[in-house]
Amino acid sequence: MISTTALPKDQKIFSMQELKSNGLSQYKVSKLVDEGKLIKLNKSYFENTEYQGEESDFYYAEAYAPKGVICLLSAAVYYHLTTFIPDAIDVAIPRKTKISTMPDWPRMNVHYYTDDRHELGVITVREGKNEFKIYDMEKTIVDIVFYRENVGIEETKEILITYLRRDDRNLNRLLKYAEMMKCEKIMRQYLEVLV
Repeated sequence: MISTTALPKDQKIFSMQELKSNGLSQYKVSKLVDEGKLIKLNKSYFENTEYQGEESDFYYAEAYAPKGVICLLSAAVYYHLTTFIPDAIDVAIPRKTKISTMPDWPRMNVHYYTDDRHELGVITVREGKNEFKIYDMEKTIVDIVFYRENVGIEETKEILITYLRRDDRNLNRLLKYAEMMKCEKIMRQYLEVLV
């Protein structure tokens, strides 16, 4: 149960549903917004201004992009596969999903994926009471190779080389995903050149 005066300091983003299920009425939520303890992000999500913990822009993804999954260069940065620093968070959402509001900050690049591409390889990362969805390392690599024209050929090459040097790589999973996502031929060509 959340008290009306103090929100948990270890959670950055709350959905209205979470606040209600923790005993806060619409009135109490509005009061917390008026007191500056919560910032209304949109009609469903709020930011805790008294949050104390690890900061991550990824926590905002689900608030602004329902069913959003961290992808492409942002996921590559998370897995330490690239030295490139994107200027926005890459978020994948299903093609038919609508987004009502986008934040000024953090900036988000929204990528519309088919359902099969969107659902494959999703994992949930939990950091304390905060969480976000991200593609596993192999799915990230497959998407980067598939969208190499948008990502950039140099970035794609760096990410693949870094991935191939890792002890925790899973080439079987990589090739299985590549086959499922219809880019096995180009993936094998890259691997033959780089291995």
